[in-house]
Amino acid sequence: MSQAVQQNRGNQAALEPLDVELQNVFKFFHQEPAVHGIDLDIKQGEFFSILGPSGCGKTTTLRMIAGFETVDAGKLLIRGQSMANVPPYRRPVNTVFQSYALFKHLSVWDNIAFGLKLQKLRKSEIQNRVNDALALVKMEGLRSRFPSQLSGGQQQRVALARALVNRPAVILLDEPLGALDLKLRKEMQVELSNLHQDLGLTFVMVTHDQEEALSLSDRIAVMNKGKVEQIGSPSEIYEQPQTTFVADFIGDTNLFVGEVVTIDAENLQVRTKTGLKIIVSRTENSPTAISQSVTVCIRPEKIQLSLYQPSVQNNFFEGKLINAMYLGTHVNYVVELETGDRITVMQPNTAGIIPDSNTSVYAWWGESDCLSICH
Repeated sequence: MSQAVQQNRGNQAALEPLDVELQNVFKFFHQEPAVHGIDLDIKQGEFFSILGPSGCGKTTTLRMIAGFETVDAGKLLIRGQSMANVPPYRRPVNTVFQSYALFKHLSVWDNIAFGLKLQKLRKSEIQNRVNDALALVKMEGLRSRFPSQLSGGQQQRVALARALVNRPAVILLDEPLGALDLKLRKEMQVELSNLHQDLGLTFVMVTHDQEEALSLSDRIAVMNKGKVEQIGSPSEIYEQPQTTFVADFIGDTNLFVGEVVTIDAENLQVRTKTGLKIIVSRTENSPTAISQSVTVCIRPEKIQLSLYQPSVQNNFFEGKLINAMYLGTHVNYVVELETGDRITVMQPNTAGIIPDSNTSVYAWWGESDCLSICH
């Protein structure tokens, strides 16, 4: 570990206590790295999400924190204590699984009380803690039902209550809302966020759902092929992606590959392989050399469409409308520029008339609406 990383860890620990730390952690399956030297510092009380596509190593990372998988190299600490050789039931964490993992033969009350009974707590304490957990998830009236008599959302609440009743330092959420339909998933996202704020516990969630991670998290780690590509707040991840993978994976985006042809104090000009000349505002991470290869990222909602040539100096291109998809709150357009590039444009539904396919249009955006990512 570099001296700079060690110093950063020390400074951060002095400012905010950490609940979970992964230091250069590796996990191998059949001699292939599933997790490749990742570093994570998860602060006490934050909602931290690990986001990525299937097979990126996010679930393996969560299982190592839970103790269901061993760390093959590196260190894993919870509340400053090494978890090497500490079994799952000795760790101050509880996991909520996508499948809920409820005992079908036990009632709601007995499912929640199960872990407390194993600890041989007094009956009065078990009673009080189960009742408190039921109240937290608004399930007091369903304590006598069995899992088969509950909806998916109700089963998810029971699984959460069972995790919370043990009063762990960290709640681990493994794709917790993946089995729910869209409307119920949205409702549970709000409830999960409210529960986190009320309890002040540390939540660590694994998901492949970008919108879910953006809406719930204080910070997000984006993983790809066993490595962490970027860690940041939802706005940082979305507005300032550091790699083309993050830019492409998080939300919709338009990517143009090209090279830098001019640089001045405020902007740089990129010429794409198809001949587009795009002016991009400079940032501290912008390329600094002529002919440097870059990818320009422009979010669909940043692009404007007009039937007439706009009164702007830069970044306006003529094309034709290929497709318009009405989605209620907004309309998604696909526009083919004269260079053959196809771009996606998202505009709010303002009850205007949607143009027909093959209509000539102009697409345009501001210099500060695009971001250059170095290769």
